[in-house]
Amino acid sequence: MARYTIDQLARMVDHTNVRPNATHEDMVRLCSEAKAYHFKMVAVTALQSEVCSRELVGTDIDTGAAIAFPFGQATVATKVFETKDALANGANEIDYSINLTEVKAHDWDYVKDEMAQIVAACNEAGAISKVILETYFLTDEEIMEICNIASEVKPTFVKTSSGTVAGGATVKDVALMRKAVDPAVKVKASGGIRRADDFAAMVAAGAERIGCSQGIPIIEEFRRRMAEAGADYIEI
Repeated sequence: MARYTIDQLARMVDHTNVRPNATHEDMVRLCSEAKAYHFKMVAVTALQSEVCSRELVGTDIDTGAAIAFPFGQATVATKVFETKDALANGANEIDYSINLTEVKAHDWDYVKDEMAQIVAACNEAGAISKVILETYFLTDEEIMEICNIASEVKPTFVKTSSGTVAGGATVKDVALMRKAVDPAVKVKASGGIRRADDFAAMVAAGAERIGCSQGIPIIEEFRRRMAEAGADYIEI
């Protein structure tokens, strides 16, 4: 087990609003909340990169753009263009949805080429890259093969889910991804993480970043538990 302070827990949170009807006011509020809680990143659609990056100027909070989101059904060229466009508009983290059609076809050369091109665009810009697997739709063998490819290509993270389609993060999938992927590649859990216990379980399984829209109540619950224990940390 490891000890985590409130700030260390908050710095694992990707504070998320990818709703298609999100307003500019929602984006400003999201960024204000991220600043108040010192979250690591705001996770938004690529379209919102500019407004969020502007709101976060002068902070150490990143702007994360979702690419080919949430279905991943776009050509590699389209995804690369969208990635570069989001980076040009202020994003410094990229979460892209993998092409599940090609995964299910077991066209691993395609999957590797797509990943390599997007990761290269991120590396060139000094940005963090995350590959969204959508594990709900995958077999353990498919998850492991994608992680093997990621071990070669070296995105910053492999990520469980978009959180917008069926299923979400499970402890089993996070543990499998952590075991299968190179230690240099981190694991992000996303989708259905709504309580402090969910958060803690994902961290215990090996996740180093948590994508969720419930970061505030989760952090407040950890804060309450620490206060009750008379401690300034919690063990996970």
